[in-house]
Amino acid sequence: MPTVSICTDAFTAPARAMAKAYGFPGFEFATVPHPVASLAVEQIQERVRELMPDLVRILGAAPDPAAPGGAARTEERRERGDRSDEGRQHPESPGSARAEASADIAEYYAGRGWTDGLPVVPVTESYLGRFLAATARDPQDVVFAMPHLNRHCTVRVAAINAALAGCRPEYFPVVLAAWESLAKEGYATKGVWQSTTGSAPLLVVNGPIRDEIGLNCRGGIFGPGFRANATIGRALRLTAINCFDLHPHQLDQATQATPAKYTACFGENEEDSPWPGLHADHGFAASDSTVTAMSVRSVIHIEARHTTVPEQLGLDLAGTLSRTGALVHETISGCLVLGPEHAAVFARAGWSKSDVRQYVYEHAVRTREELAAVGKDAISRSTRWRLPADHPDAMPDRHTEERREGPVRVLNSPDALLVVVAGAGNAGVSAVVETFGPRGGPPPITRIDTPQRMAVDEH
Repeated sequence: MPTVSICTDAFTAPARAMAKAYGFPGFEFATVPHPVASLAVEQIQERVRELMPDLVRILGAAPDPAAPGGAARTEERRERGDRSDEGRQHPESPGSARAEASADIAEYYAGRGWTDGLPVVPVTESYLGRFLAATARDPQDVVFAMPHLNRHCTVRVAAINAALAGCRPEYFPVVLAAWESLAKEGYATKGVWQSTTGSAPLLVVNGPIRDEIGLNCRGGIFGPGFRANATIGRALRLTAINCFDLHPHQLDQATQATPAKYTACFGENEEDSPWPGLHADHGFAASDSTVTAMSVRSVIHIEARHTTVPEQLGLDLAGTLSRTGALVHETISGCLVLGPEHAAVFARAGWSKSDVRQYVYEHAVRTREELAAVGKDAISRSTRWRLPADHPDAMPDRHTEERREGPVRVLNSPDALLVVVAGAGNAGVSAVVETFGPRGGPPPITRIDTPQRMAVDEH
């Protein structure tokens, strides 16, 4: 029976890839505008009416599965399989000896604890020189210090670990700016990376450098597949291990930790965002390249494909952010990483980023009864962490002290939230990142100093 495959226009690339994988590189399918899941019945019916001419045309042109082309495709697949062996190193080839030497070096590094558990790239002085050439800073400049450990990291040490992580030399200015941003944020200098909470750095990159180094901003931003994303974040982790001695089970006492302890770095999807980028929100030019670092506890998935109502989506975000399990301290902070589809829901209704922050701030609440039920209806006199009201160290939280009516807000200000847009525009999916700040102050956005930009500034 003749059939037609239908997909939304956001999924044409994977549809073509699937067709090619099954040996049908020229397969034709029908497309409809994305999204579909949130449409009303009448809107879906209208989409179907618009699609009908394409369906009839494709069905009329459907190839005979018994035609010679089918055999040709089979032969093409066979040939492709035969070619897949080309270039493979055989045991007697010189490349095999090099691979064995690299494996020996990797084992040597691992045996000395110079890794995060994954293999690292061997570093020579000549290769290191390419990283140092990517910055005008002196190799002995201190980029980050942990006074409580009596340790500091220099430009040279940061470069060594960036190379170990697999960075390309042109990524190194981003790594240096990330360290500067973390120093501004301040949490890592106070031992938070050693905490049982298991926090880790997360980096958001803005500006032209995203394209220059191939940083992923669209699709799978928290996942694998892009060297810049994977290795820039990893460079920080390897430095934490090799320079600051933050080995798991030793100085790093994370109870469970987070996958971000391997790497967490992505670019804001400025091109598909209806709003200015994070850096532009805080006084930088859109043409500036910047990095914003934050210490994060977790990343929580938001699935909301069903709605085009901004208030409904805002309540989903607020409800996730205000979960009682996140209330360690009196208040919390976070970063809303909106997928382009969700950002568009807000923008079509005329909402700005400030409107999103304000709405989530007002609705990220818990009743006093809900807090009491989980033993978090008061705070500690010494730490201001939440605990039961009958605890010997308990005192009223600010909401009670100020005799406020109604539920308790978990954010002390709309500015305790950052809003960025990242990911693919193919579904109503976003994320709430639970952070250690800021809770009202400006985020630690840092300009990335590339040699080219510094040369322009000098003139």
